[in-house]
Amino acid sequence: MLKTTSTPASLRITLRVLARLLDYPDAQLRPQVGELLQALAEENVLGKDRLAELHALGRQLAQHDMYALQERYVETFDRGRQTSLHLFEHIHGDSRERGPALLDLAQTYEKAGLLFNAPELPDHLGVVLEFASTQPPEVAKEFLGEMAHILNALFSALVARSSPYASVIAAVLEVSGQRVQSVALTPEPPMDEVWAEPEAFGGCSTQGQAKPDQPQPVHFVRTPRAERAPEGVSV
Repeated sequence: MLKTTSTPASLRITLRVLARLLDYPDAQLRPQVGELLQALAEENVLGKDRLAELHALGRQLAQHDMYALQERYVETFDRGRQTSLHLFEHIHGDSRERGPALLDLAQTYEKAGLLFNAPELPDHLGVVLEFASTQPPEVAKEFLGEMAHILNALFSALVARSSPYASVIAAVLEVSGQRVQSVALTPEPPMDEVWAEPEAFGGCSTQGQAKPDQPQPVHFVRTPRAERAPEGVSV
């Protein structure tokens, strides 16, 4: 059971709870929701309005149909770059620069005395929050503050989808001492367009495919991973 002191001396519990709320909703998470929200209240880092938003998300996680929650989670976080929980995907996409950036981040964890051994990549927001929870408050705030532009973009994309998970990202920004604000988003192509097959004959000029009997250039297609704030989420 999570324990906190009456006078919070760190951000440890809050950051760990926020990381847990971003996990895939399953039978293990559901019975923990009440305890997680109580721990947030006890550490008393977040404002009253933000706590109320997180409680609203918690009620959904605890009460709504599990399959519907899981479907919504996959649709939200695994089907588009703008709402990906892998932070470097927002910057590097699937380019070759992402690999060295992931390695650098893993080395940051190791230099702090933590051996990275998580099922997710090191840039997954849940992993980032778990790491930050092991650091002194000022170090954690500075570390997360460096990602504020990514977090605000993720927040904005979730707001655009009326996702209750926007409240978690807003809470991360608040904890790190950053302003929660909506930013302009570049429209993503629809999933059907991303997966569209080129014409069998006649070529496809938009994808760089030549006509039959002509050299066919190789074209790589990104493989996706599975405005007003939504009601109850404040900016």
